[in-house]
Amino acid sequence: MADDDRDFIERTQSANEKLNGTPMDIDEMAENFALYGLNKRAAMLESFDAELGGEIGSGSHSLRRHARLMTLRKKMGGVHEALRKAKR
Repeated sequence: MADDDRDFIERTQSANEKLNGTPMDIDEMAENFALYGLNKRAAMLESFDAELGGEIGSGSHSLRRHARLMTLRKKMGGVHEALRKAKR
């Protein structure tokens, strides 16, 4: 799976579609993110930052993919921050 060039969103949607028959949208991903513990959330956010730190292709697909990742990262960051303030 080292040659898998799909991003986090595509991998999650694919896995959810195989399990439940429908792809998971970004809001559901952010809601499920809240169920993880502090360390796992922090590790996921670091992973997102690393993925977002790579080069962006000039194609429209690459730009849309990057925009979707940024949207999800922002939502997950907000969830993480709210849970940290609530001491969770």
